Amino acid sequence: MATEAKRVTDIGPPHYEKFLHPLIKENYGKWEFHETLAPGVLAHTGPNGTIYSVRMSSPRLVSSNFLRMVCDLADKYADGYFRFTSRNNVEFLLANKDNIEPLKKEIGEKGFLVGGTNNAISNVVHTQGWVHCHSAATDASGLVKAVMDELAEYFTTEKLPAKLRVAVACCLNMCGAVHASDIAILGLHRTPPRIDHETLPNLCEIPTTVASCPNNAIRPTSVEGKTTVKVDEDKCMYCGNCFTVCPAMPMADPLNDGVSIWVGGKISNARTEPKFTKLAVPFIPNNPPRWPEVTSKVKEIVEVYAANAKPFERVGEWIERIGWEKFFDLTGIEFTKYHLDDFRHAGTTYRRSIHNRY
Repeated sequence: MATEAKRVTDIGPPHYEKFLHPLIKENYGKWEFHETLAPGVLAHTGPNGTIYSVRMSSPRLVSSNFLRMVCDLADKYADGYFRFTSRNNVEFLLANKDNIEPLKKEIGEKGFLVGGTNNAISNVVHTQGWVHCHSAATDASGLVKAVMDELAEYFTTEKLPAKLRVAVACCLNMCGAVHASDIAILGLHRTPPRIDHETLPNLCEIPTTVASCPNNAIRPTSVEGKTTVKVDEDKCMYCGNCFTVCPAMPMADPLNDGVSIWVGGKISNARTEPKFTKLAVPFIPNNPPRWPEVTSKVKEIVEVYAANAKPFERVGEWIERIGWEKFFDLTGIEFTKYHLDDFRHAGTTYRRSIHNRY
């Protein structure tokens, strides 16, 4: 039994304790206080000393050259220790306070930013987009780059009322955290899949394709003597699940695909319970490579929020305090029929009556 207990296998990840900085190990469970030394620079103090965190921006989809650069910086300034946060920031863990400023200077020289702590915009968590995802309606990484170029000042400073989390998902399957972020950008398909009846029987299993649809919009049928499928377009919500299992049902449509903007979500239960995002802008066409219409609207929402929210008030809490009518007025977003939720169980959470002026 003793031999079995010590047996090392490749099943599962190594224990996280193996990778902790020695100071973190010594102070584990004994932390006394933490403080912010500057935007992007935190200090955590325990009985055995202080560990310093320097948070750097990251493109999330990174190259091997980027990882080598990060490792070199960690070796040079942080005894080889760094970590990725849940929103893909890079945090260098330093035992020597004197290394903070030289590290910040070299990060800036390499074209990256230090920030994203406390009342700031952290790194944007996003999905794969056109780079990799087969059902993407927009390019997540390119869109994030364009948005954060406009919002960089809110990453490097802590002048927002509260922390602000931004997320991007390239389709409504939402591999990103767009359902629970303060501001979310969501790629949208607006047309049903185009069925290639000639190749579908040879590429796809009909039962699997039918079962892939969450709305039961796909049914078996026969075309020119071949078993294939048909789509009830009234039930289709353009999610792309069918294309995931059946390449003969592509969703991409350059003329009709685009993005929407959602606001008010959060995971935190501080002050109020966690919240889901709600629709702000129903549709904006894709306009790569800089998406000017999307970036300008997101920046406008951030600036209106920064100017009107109370200290420590998240976006959703601010909107609920002032009311959705006031939110649409302040941001200049047009209210449309798409903002009225007709989901049958939404009556307790949305105003969907014909008497609703907003």
